[in-house]
Amino acid sequence: MTTSYNCATEAERSDGLAHAQRAISNQQCVVLPTDTVYGIAADAFSAQAVATLLAAKGRGRNMPPPVLIPRMGTMDGLATNVPIGARRLAEAFWPGALTLIFQAQPSLSWDLGETKGTVALRMPDDELAIDLLTLTGPLAVSSANRTGQSAAGTAGEAAAQLAESVEVYLDDGPRPTSGTTAGLPSTIVDATGDVLTVVRSGALSVDELRSVVPEVQAPGDPAVADG
Repeated sequence: MTTSYNCATEAERSDGLAHAQRAISNQQCVVLPTDTVYGIAADAFSAQAVATLLAAKGRGRNMPPPVLIPRMGTMDGLATNVPIGARRLAEAFWPGALTLIFQAQPSLSWDLGETKGTVALRMPDDELAIDLLTLTGPLAVSSANRTGQSAAGTAGEAAAQLAESVEVYLDDGPRPTSGTTAGLPSTIVDATGDVLTVVRSGALSVDELRSVVPEVQAPGDPAVADG
């Protein structure tokens, strides 16, 4: 039975986190807030749970979900051949709205979909999300909406689209909470090649990334277009 928790109150927050942890252990999906939008989450190491997440969204295996992590140190346990530039971006913008694509550790037993051996990692700048990730470990997380529909900015909007396919809804008010990046997803940077390349523009601008790593490339740059 689907349950929603008002995490603005301490008692429901505690109960909600405990229920969400049990749901993840049982290979069920939960909805949680992040610093960008609400997300639907599942155990990243359970193929069944990830398949349930993709089915809830109406999404195929050709669109694998990124993985949220609770701390930067987790990156080295999940990714291999991490470039120094990508590490500098993570140090500068994590927690925050930056997703980095790496080569996945070959020893990991997971099935996120058709990843071609890569994994997209992000550490969200959201206290409730980090608290859940600390309890559960890495989670496969995608925006909490049916594919083709608008991303959910509240738990209610997520429930209107995902309904009973989710076991637990953690409601912590609208997301994002403030700032000028309302409604923008994370910026995605591919760190699997010789040059760090922006593959999706989002809440972090290319100029912000280049203030840390000047050689970051963006779509349309000559080095990218010619390559």
